[in-house]
Amino acid sequence: QKYGYTHLSAGDLLRDERKRPGSQYGELIENYIKEGEIVPVEITISLLKRAMDQTMAANSQKNKFLIDGFPRNEDNLQGWNRTMDGKADVSFVLFFDCDNEICIGRCLERGKSSGRSDDNRESLEKRIHTYLQSTKPIIDLYERMGKVRKVDASKSVDEVFEKVVQIFDKEG
Repeated sequence: QKYGYTHLSAGDLLRDERKRPGSQYGELIENYIKEGEIVPVEITISLLKRAMDQTMAANSQKNKFLIDGFPRNEDNLQGWNRTMDGKADVSFVLFFDCDNEICIGRCLERGKSSGRSDDNRESLEKRIHTYLQSTKPIIDLYERMGKVRKVDASKSVDEVFEKVVQIFDKEG
């Protein structure tokens, strides 16, 4: 809020769409999420674009977005570039770097109250495999472009937040 960004979580948009009565994608999204796999790009892009358009229609000044959890693979990146070329620029990628076991532990703890179907060890291990195979190369690509801002996410919430604030103070 301090920096004028609207937060859009690709995962939240997918989970909301999955629950929306009459959604043509609901069951498909559920299956992908449960298997720790990446939802087809056309679905995710359409949900992100719809949310961005709705935000800007309500207030044209709200044209800066923090997109959480996207792109996750080469297909996502190509879909983003096809759909958003000339419409949106990626200023930087905020990369929360954390040890796999810490991530699993945190998600299992979250799973005690989240109600998320993917907050279990089996799904989380599949998600880590998917990350290493599909997402890490995208982070590496943005890193070669000089656009990655890395945060050690194994630290406390306050320490991680302090680092994020420093990045946003510098980047705007």
